Amino acid sequence: MEQLSAGLILVIVVAYFLLLLSISFFTGKSASNQDFFIAGRQSPWYLVAFGMIGASLSGVTFISVPGWVNDSQFSYMQMVLGYLIGYAVIATVLMPMYYRLKLTSIYTYLDQRFGPSSYKTGASFFMLSRVIGASFRLYLVAIVLQRFVMDAYGIPFWLTVLFTILLIWIYTFKGGIKTIVWTDTLQTFCMLSAVILTVVVIANRLDFSFPEIYDNVRNSSYSQIFFFEEGWSDSKNFFKQLLGGASMAIVMTGLDQDMMQKNLSCKNIGDAQKNMFWFSIVLVFVNLLFLTLGALLYIYTNQVGIEIPTKIVNGVAKMDTDLLYPAVALRHLGPTVGVVFILGLIAAAYSSADSALTALTTSFCVDILGFDTDDEAEEAVKDEQRRKRFLVHIGFSILLFFVILIFYFVNDQAVIKQIFTVATYTYGPLLGLYLFGFYIDRAVTDRLTPAICIASPILTFFINHYSAQLFFGYKFGFELLIINGLITFIGLFIFSERRNQVEE
Repeated sequence: MEQLSAGLILVIVVAYFLLLLSISFFTGKSASNQDFFIAGRQSPWYLVAFGMIGASLSGVTFISVPGWVNDSQFSYMQMVLGYLIGYAVIATVLMPMYYRLKLTSIYTYLDQRFGPSSYKTGASFFMLSRVIGASFRLYLVAIVLQRFVMDAYGIPFWLTVLFTILLIWIYTFKGGIKTIVWTDTLQTFCMLSAVILTVVVIANRLDFSFPEIYDNVRNSSYSQIFFFEEGWSDSKNFFKQLLGGASMAIVMTGLDQDMMQKNLSCKNIGDAQKNMFWFSIVLVFVNLLFLTLGALLYIYTNQVGIEIPTKIVNGVAKMDTDLLYPAVALRHLGPTVGVVFILGLIAAAYSSADSALTALTTSFCVDILGFDTDDEAEEAVKDEQRRKRFLVHIGFSILLFFVILIFYFVNDQAVIKQIFTVATYTYGPLLGLYLFGFYIDRAVTDRLTPAICIASPILTFFINHYSAQLFFGYKFGFELLIINGLITFIGLFIFSERRNQVEE
């Protein structure tokens, strides 16, 4: 079977980035701080909705979800259904508040509700979460590019990462979110095109018609979606995944500056809610498409006799399911699929990384440095802020570079995945802060908020570690996020008092 050459892959990568740079040039001309942060609140809602699909899926979904099908079947769809609940909460509760307060950074709410310590604590937890998450997603894709492209030229991994981040910085440093709304649209299109084309080509190789694709996937051992009979200790339990999906959507979209920054760039709350509605509906079918691809990949490799990539873990060879889709697409399905896969792979990585870099810059400038985002500010103030924003943008690019290298040198997937789960711990305090702010009419002791928010994930870690002993064999899954948020909530309540007492 004809394979895609490393040279051709490199040409595709360079051509793709030239296209991104051309988009950046036209969208970044005369861009102000308002344009960088929220695109002047002029983004078309349908572009935001389509682009958010790519940003929410990322390289983890593009590479890993098809491979997960072997072990977890279609159980991931239970979490996706939970996402719908979370997105409904975001559209009806969080977004109206953000628009009413005319926020540029969503963490400004914490300043108005609690005080400066709570405000900077929330922003700091977001930045920690996003640095870890964005670095991990880029790491996964950089590993694929390294193995299938850069190794052929003897290029070291650190140079691959440096080149990647440099290109992301170049096309985002001027236009920010104004550029990203358009580049994310392109990147979502590339990602979905790669998946659809792969499904069509595999179906042709297996001589499946479209009805036969459905029948074969449905009748395979991979297609079970609902797991009601599994006990509460099983990670695939329906209710655990539904609750976990809902809470993850709320914190990783509704309480995340990266994702909400795109929504805040819409013209008004009506457009933002239309964006969230259509985004959430389409995302269900997109995730189902990824899982269908995963089932077809395993059916195809079993029928044709393709060996699934392996990795060595503690001296034992195990399937490396993260490399299943790349290996089949680049080595067994012909050059057309290979070209489109590379475009989808790059898009999957950068649709999340570019917006993360912009959101981190926005949060640090607005929440930590206290930027005045009013376009009526004096020109000298704007110039000084643009200079500082430029430096902050460079600073976070360098930080992402070094965190990715740490993942690489650890070189242990089990440890890396544990590090990635740490990011979910950091969203718990944000969940607790917003729950308390929305539903409890009491004043917190603002100076104690940082200590409470730091103690909460630590206590959550120990509860999770000893859960089997403490809760009769029960093991937490994604619902651990809810426990983390509740601990923060309780801590805030203990160190709070009635508002009238504060006023007196």
